[in-house]
Amino acid sequence: MVMAMDLTVLHLALPTLTADLRPGNAELLWIVDIYGFLTAGFLIPMGAIGDRIGRRRLLLIGAVAFGVASVLSAFAINAAMLIAARALLGIAGSTLRPSTLSLIRIMFRDPRQQGAAIGAWTGFFGLGTVIGPLVGGTFLELFRWGSVFLLGVPIMLLLIVFGPLVLPEYRDESVSRPDLISAIMSIAGVLALIFGIKRIAEDGLRPESGIAIVVGLVLAALFLYRQGRLEQPLVDVSLFRDGLFGTALGMLVLATLLSSASQFFVMQYLQLVRGLPPLQAGLWSLPTTIAVMIGAMAAPGLASCVKLSTLLAGGLAVAVVGMVVLTRVSGPSDLYVAVAGAAVIGLGLGPMISLGTGLIVGAAPPERAGATSAMASTGTDLGSALGIAVIGSVGFAVYRANLTDKLPEGLPAPLAETAKDTLAAAVNVARELPAAQGSGLLSVAREAFVHGLQTTAIVGAVLAALLAVAAATLLRNARMPSPPPPPTETDDQTNSFEKAHK
Repeated sequence: MVMAMDLTVLHLALPTLTADLRPGNAELLWIVDIYGFLTAGFLIPMGAIGDRIGRRRLLLIGAVAFGVASVLSAFAINAAMLIAARALLGIAGSTLRPSTLSLIRIMFRDPRQQGAAIGAWTGFFGLGTVIGPLVGGTFLELFRWGSVFLLGVPIMLLLIVFGPLVLPEYRDESVSRPDLISAIMSIAGVLALIFGIKRIAEDGLRPESGIAIVVGLVLAALFLYRQGRLEQPLVDVSLFRDGLFGTALGMLVLATLLSSASQFFVMQYLQLVRGLPPLQAGLWSLPTTIAVMIGAMAAPGLASCVKLSTLLAGGLAVAVVGMVVLTRVSGPSDLYVAVAGAAVIGLGLGPMISLGTGLIVGAAPPERAGATSAMASTGTDLGSALGIAVIGSVGFAVYRANLTDKLPEGLPAPLAETAKDTLAAAVNVARELPAAQGSGLLSVAREAFVHGLQTTAIVGAVLAALLAVAAATLLRNARMPSPPPPPTETDDQTNSFEKAHK
């Protein structure tokens, strides 16, 4: 939850932060992006390190680093210091997700409890994306911009104090040190892919984004080739020979793609079409977050009495209904329709995200759960980036096509080109124009954006329907993996797991 909050609060603080630190354009981009980039890039190496040194130890080290980096971010005196602090924050964040998810794999032996724990893990990440704007907006009204970075510090302090008392340790001494070359290839490959995809979402397809994606794909291919030749790889490529693992990972990426794309467009609708301030937009996002949590946390219990493929296909069919509801949004007055559609989508995708994560994590032996958990987290990061880049590109292409012929007469060409970039850009341009001309631009820009929203909802409905068919057929014989047996006193892995409970 704290990690997700840190992904969202920065956007609220940008206006006052920019006025105080006066970063250049390039510095501002790095302030925004470096946290997510490094979190995604370091996930797989950190998961493997946790398997080696202990998941609880890595979690506590990461908590200390996260707290320190948060304080450094809050009291940064220039843009360079803030970029460095955000970079450390991203690396620290990459230790938290695989550590917590792999500990869940070990701590909960009962399949229902393990499923419920993974559902809670998934749901609270979604909750953090809503809490971030709500709490961050409140803090910005009372304190300086740096206060938003301190939100997670009390939670990290609680983790540092109580983690050693209530969390078991788990590590495998037989796991060798992570291969440094593989770690570098993994980090560079994921960073290049995320960078390229994100730049497409922001600036369209340009040479630098295309080169970054090609470099990322080449490094990913070389990484997988090297893993197949190592005795103890970072990622066990033999898992991909299991159709269930590969199918679950692919469907998790696509489900996250649908979730991030729909939330992105609905949030834009709330703030830029409906005109709600960030705090109110966050409140109207709560139904979606609650629906995701219900879907994610109820799915494990339902999986004990409903066939897994039927449950997942049914959830995706519910998401199709939500997408269809979004196609009925026609303007600012359809607030309830937009919120209801987004909530139904979240309810339908929750089971796929929760159970898909469980299938991926459960496919690996306990000693490799950290690395596999990191793969699940990396898959969701890629899905989020692809959702905004791919589905977002479709929506904004429709926006531009609808806006081009409807711009108010007399609008200067440079301002017209700026307004065609995004709805946010059009809103900023409208503020600089005379009242009548600005109102006319806002009206046609919002109408064009709604057309884009409707188109992306149709694309999402088709993709969700195809996923539902895939779940019903490819996963028809799938079952949730059984949790690992408790370690025995003769196992090397005990290393205080049983001792912690004794």
